[in-house]
Order: sequence, then structure tokens, then C-alpha cells
Amino acid sequence: MQTFIEKSISETAEGQEAERILRSCVHCGFCTATCPTYQLLGDELDGPRGRIYLIKSMLEGEEVSRQTMVHLDRCLTCRACETTCPSGVEYGKLLDIGRHTVEKKVSRSWNEKLYRFLILQTLPYRKRFKFLLSLGQIFRFVLPVKLKKLIPIKKEKSNAVQYKDHVRKVILFSGCVQPALSPEINKSVIKVLDYFAVSAVEFENEHCCGAMSHHLNASEQALSFMKRNIDLFWPSIEQGAEAIISSASGCGVHIKEYGYLLRNDERYAEKAAKLSSLTKDISEYLQEFNLEKLNISKARASQIAFQSPCTLQHGQKLNGLTEKLLSRFGFKMTEVADSHLCCGSAGTYSLLEKEISNKLQKNKIDNLMQGKPEMILTANIGCCQHLQQVSPVPVRHWIEEVAALID
Repeated sequence: MQTFIEKSISETAEGQEAERILRSCVHCGFCTATCPTYQLLGDELDGPRGRIYLIKSMLEGEEVSRQTMVHLDRCLTCRACETTCPSGVEYGKLLDIGRHTVEKKVSRSWNEKLYRFLILQTLPYRKRFKFLLSLGQIFRFVLPVKLKKLIPIKKEKSNAVQYKDHVRKVILFSGCVQPALSPEINKSVIKVLDYFAVSAVEFENEHCCGAMSHHLNASEQALSFMKRNIDLFWPSIEQGAEAIISSASGCGVHIKEYGYLLRNDERYAEKAAKLSSLTKDISEYLQEFNLEKLNISKARASQIAFQSPCTLQHGQKLNGLTEKLLSRFGFKMTEVADSHLCCGSAGTYSLLEKEISNKLQKNKIDNLMQGKPEMILTANIGCCQHLQQVSPVPVRHWIEEVAALID
């Protein structure tokens, strides 16, 4: 694709990166076939190819309207288009540049700004979110039905378990909302890793991975979170922590991109690249172990549907990995139509683009339930909570079911 990016932009690192990505696009349109928003809305500008042209026009100095912002906002950043693209266009990176640019050129309404500000001052902060969630759970019974659906019922605390201190150690990333919404997920990770003689090290003062802020154009906040996590984890890495494990694929994919996002930072570039190289989804890390040691005959759900999060299959390129693990554990997997399509959660998307998100949510549940599963398993806390709102069967993280196989 030929480009004529404005000189004031083309001489910046961001502009050069945008030009590199734009030139790799051959305008074939394969991406539209797997784009959830294009399939729903049928508008070329709500598909990857159309959005690429909007970004290109903007960078070339053409007039930018409010509609440009709307079309870019509607993108889920699911990156299904990247999986489909024969030319390897790094659309997610280009979209970040496009959103960053349009934010400077088009002003949002005051209520949009306020809503985004409140999201960025609550969700990425673990203690603040936990406090607000607790309040919501206490007064859940008096809330409107629509709001009540968003607040999960408080789970009973499980008894604390003591695990051995092993020679092999990994850093276990907790995330900002998962500890409050579903603490059992990482407890299950710890249990499974302990079974394979690996100790999981958690940090109470860990910060948000930065994904939420990054995708909402709060770049300074995102970079601050990222750098603080690098400083926090670095001593453990120097002491031999062999991996950074994430049980939330949304966090995992972002930490894997620390190296790219901080590539021009003289102080943090090298450390960020190291963190990215050490980061693994829990399904990825478990591949090296003899999983047959687990008592697979105890598998509790005879038939399950697996929802592969976009951040796992398109972002981390680990499509099919977890499904193979679950099959080895004796779970019967149902066929899921359009498994490449997003469930509509997509970080804060379900809060900001409710109408599209709800349609995708319904489509995903309909497809997941076609095989009449007893349970739906997934690999990301956002997907789990989003689907549970409308699912007729339990929705859980798959590692919880694996942990249940251990006596």
C-alpha cells in the first residue's frame, strides 16, 4: 500500500512504524471475513481494511471526523484479522497508533471523558476495585437487573493451604480484577504447579499489566504500570525465576509485548524484552510436564465446551493448545461453531460498546451451547465473567477443573 504520511508524523518513531505496517497491507480483504464487527454491522469502515484506510487518511493529513473515532472505537482489538491476514499485517499495533492520533484530533464529549476516567481510576487498581466490588455485592439485592448481572455473587472463602517450597520457581501474575472476582483461579494454578514441584511467587504490590490503560490511550499510566512491574519482578528474575506465568490471557498477551512497547526506552528496553521472553500462559508452561501423572479418570464434566479467548488464540497464537490439554485430561470437547469470533468482552469493550458486545455475547453463548455441554471453560477472567452473565451452565477457568483432579 502506497503511503504519503505527513512529514511531521513520518519523522517520528510512531509514524515510521505506522508506515511500515501500512506498506505491508495489500488490500486483499481476507480480514473482513473474520472480523466480528464487520459481520455484525456490514460496514466496510467497521472492518480491518476500512479502519486501515481511515488511519492511513488521518496520517496523511486528511480531515478527521467524529465518525473516524467511532469506527476505531468499535474495534474489539480481537486480532482475528491478524490470524487471517496472508501478508502478516500487524493490525493491532497500527490500531493503537490510529487511536492515539485520533484522540489528539477529535474531542470526546464530557460524559465519555468522565466515564473513561472513572474506569481508569478503578479497574486497574486492585484494592479500589475490590472495595467497589464488595460494596456492589453487599447491595446487589437492591440493584436494577441490568446492573445486578454485572456483579457476581460473592464466593465463600476457601481454606488456606500450605505448599512446599521448591527449587524451581516462577512468578505468578495476578492481575487487577481477577483476585477479587475469582481468587480460585490462581489458587488452582498454585496447586497444579506445586504438584509438579514448582513454587509460584506472588507479589502483593503488583500493578496492573497496563493493557487496559494502553488500549484506552492512557499511555503514561500504562507505561508507569509496566515499568513498576519490571522493577518489582527484576530481583526475582535475577535470582532465577524461570518464567512469568499468567492465567489471564489478556494480561499475558500484554506482558509479552512489553519488549515491543518499551523498545525505545534506554533504561527499560532490555529488561522489558527479558520479561516478555519469560512470560507464558499457564497452558504453555504446562506443556513440559508429564501430565499423565494426574488422575484423569476423575474428570468431572463428561462434556465441556471451550471458549478460546481472542488474546489466547489471536494475540498469543496459542490456538488449540488448551483444548489438547483438556482432551489429555479426559474431558470430552464439544464442537463450537465460529470459535474464532470474539465473545464481546474484550477488556473494557463490554462497558463502552454495550450494544455490539451484547450481540456478540449472545452469538457466542448460542454457539457454545449447541453441543449441550455441562460446563463452559475458558482462559481469561473477562471472558469468564462476561459469558457467565447469560450462560445456562457454569463458566469457569479451565485450570480450576485441572486442579480438581489433584487429591
